[in-house]
Amino acid sequence: MVHGSCNDYGMLLIMSHELYPMNKKHKHILLTGGTGLIGKHLTGQLLEKGYVVSHLSRSAGNDDGVKTYLWDVNKSEIDAHCIDGVDTVIHLAGAGIAEERWTDERKKEMIDSRTKSIELIYDLLRGKKHTVNSVISASAIGYYSDRGDELLTEKSPPSNDFMAKCCVEWENAVDKGKAMGLRVVKFRTGVVLDIEGALPKMTAPVKLFVGAALGNGKQWVPWIHWQDVVNMYLYAIENENFTGVYNMAAPNPVTNKQLTKAIAKQLRRPLWAPNVPAFVLKLIMGEMSTIVLGSTKVSAQKIEDEGFKFKFPDIAMALNEIYG
Repeated sequence: MVHGSCNDYGMLLIMSHELYPMNKKHKHILLTGGTGLIGKHLTGQLLEKGYVVSHLSRSAGNDDGVKTYLWDVNKSEIDAHCIDGVDTVIHLAGAGIAEERWTDERKKEMIDSRTKSIELIYDLLRGKKHTVNSVISASAIGYYSDRGDELLTEKSPPSNDFMAKCCVEWENAVDKGKAMGLRVVKFRTGVVLDIEGALPKMTAPVKLFVGAALGNGKQWVPWIHWQDVVNMYLYAIENENFTGVYNMAAPNPVTNKQLTKAIAKQLRRPLWAPNVPAFVLKLIMGEMSTIVLGSTKVSAQKIEDEGFKFKFPDIAMALNEIYG
């Protein structure tokens, strides 16, 4: 005997779909740069949400929940099975911007690691039957470079220094996916605040009671909390009509001096040291000093207009979550 009405059965079906949405439960995401700062956070939260996650890496992975496929971008080698069943590719791979001095060789590596890697994936997609429909890629706020107090939107033109050139080539390589009918999203990422990465380098002098603003301290810092970075990627994955380029920075930018003061307040340390002169930073860092001396004030209006809500819109909230 069958108990219950058709209406009861229909309600059960609706409830099961709300609890276990099919389109999300079975989506398969392939990450490049999955073991990096953002990649680790994003992988963890994708797995929590029920996604299938794979990594493309130069070495075997040690995460039981993630299948790792091997590739060697310099040798143009890639495991062809990496795209099997994949819906979305998230491209985070790239040699570190501030890890080494910018020699000509290092500059070439920084560009090639971003452009040749996505080209290798596109070559694979062109030659093999696949289910990939979206590519979501990192880019960088370095696209705009040092622009003083100008408020920069996604329509603002790129600068003409090395970082801008790197970002333009990076984005152009990613955009080639459009010709293959792929949905392409690009995030121009600012300074990501996390317990690892750039923030410890900023807080170390403050903790040692020698914290100081850099240069004149008036340069704008396009910061963003790591959780908002991850949420933005999730937003792009889950909203399939979401496309184009977006600034990945909090809606309330701060100057270098304001950021240094906010860190000192959070860590309860005094600020007494004079600003670090720009010429000293240029001597130590060379051309790479543009990262800390350049002023880049970007607008988050476009992504907010798309409906994205920042969890940490102001610097005090962000630092309190990280160090509180």
